[in-house]
Amino acid sequence: MTSPGRLHPVPRRSTSELIADQLREAIMYGSLSPGDQLGETDLASRLGVSRGPLREAMQRLVQEGLLRSERHRGLFVRELTADDVRDVYVARLAVERTSCALIMRGNRGEALARLTAALAALEEAAATGDRDAMSDADQAFHQALVSCSGNSRLERMAQTLLVETRMCLTVMQRSYPEPDELVDEHRKLLDAISDGDEELLLELISAHMMDTVERVNGGS
Repeated sequence: MTSPGRLHPVPRRSTSELIADQLREAIMYGSLSPGDQLGETDLASRLGVSRGPLREAMQRLVQEGLLRSERHRGLFVRELTADDVRDVYVARLAVERTSCALIMRGNRGEALARLTAALAALEEAAATGDRDAMSDADQAFHQALVSCSGNSRLERMAQTLLVETRMCLTVMQRSYPEPDELVDEHRKLLDAISDGDEELLLELISAHMMDTVERVNGGS
């Protein structure tokens, strides 16, 4: 363990990791749309990288389930159905419920500070009525929630699930909650953490995820 104040090596990220981050973001925001084929030559040129790290990055996204490989055809951005949306939220529930339990047994003070800021950003986005801004702020809140668990593996799992959630936005448009409802759901989560009520927090996070599943079921 590194002693406080001691200098230590700064971890360096590989080129393939940086490329994977760019591809995830392009998929998340629709620059690379569901069903799009990824051409190595075109992408390598646009990103200014060689094919080796690009291939490594794309294979990483295949493993994460964001890209699919078709024999003799290449790699494509996955197309998500209503069934996929349900699967994503069920998986998110497992990750975020565990994160909530860890928060209540760990540093609640840090979680309260970070989630209070995240809620304020969500309120600001909701006031505009912009669905994209609301979705980004919504996901930032949940990313902070999982990060506050202190478990890096849960964070990695959540990262992929949140990218998939953003990809699901078009499937969910008819079932996405109204701004006031969205803010209220997240405020209740924060209040439960503030009150130290773990049982209520776990009930709320479960209801938050499963309500979305029910909305998608109703809208599909």
